[in-house]
Amino acid sequence: MANELTIPLLPCVDIDEMAAFYEMLGFSVTYRQTRPNPYVCVRREDINLHFYGLEGHVPEQSHSTCVVIVEDTGPLFEDFAARMRAVHGKMLISGIPRMTRPRLRNDRYTGFAVVDPAGNWIRVNKSTTEPAPRTKLAKAMEDAARLGDAKGDERQALKILEGALKRTDGSEPELADAQAYRDELVERIKGSEPGPGA
Repeated sequence: MANELTIPLLPCVDIDEMAAFYEMLGFSVTYRQTRPNPYVCVRREDINLHFYGLEGHVPEQSHSTCVVIVEDTGPLFEDFAARMRAVHGKMLISGIPRMTRPRLRNDRYTGFAVVDPAGNWIRVNKSTTEPAPRTKLAKAMEDAARLGDAKGDERQALKILEGALKRTDGSEPELADAQAYRDELVERIKGSEPGPGA
């Protein structure tokens, strides 16, 4: 057989909140129902995502995820980021919802993830296999991104990255990106901490 199509079905608290979030990212609502069960479908080109309302769903505890394979993550990331900035004045990098940044590795960008209002992780990856990192700092960035972006463990990611930055000799081509990622992790950790009186 050929031309098969697989569409992820992901939980959410509010289908209208999901529709608004994905419309912000350039998706269109292709179907919506409230009865007998809340259900909404969104589409952007060949990316189809379906969501169903789940009573008691807690976004912060969500394990739901899917992978979107694209030829180049850069254009999609830049468009998502621009749309996010147009609505929120900035790219959301902490809390829920948020978006992680592609990491420059071996002169190519890795994948990124969108964490939507329901806590679902939409992971956008390249269709080609990336070569192995060339430097110890690049490897540390990969490990830190896996923890900080994929698993949401920003503190451990920061620990790994700061350790690698202390050992750098300053000649690594990834140095500026590693420093920028460290700063982003610090900001994300600060953004996730409860405020005064919380």
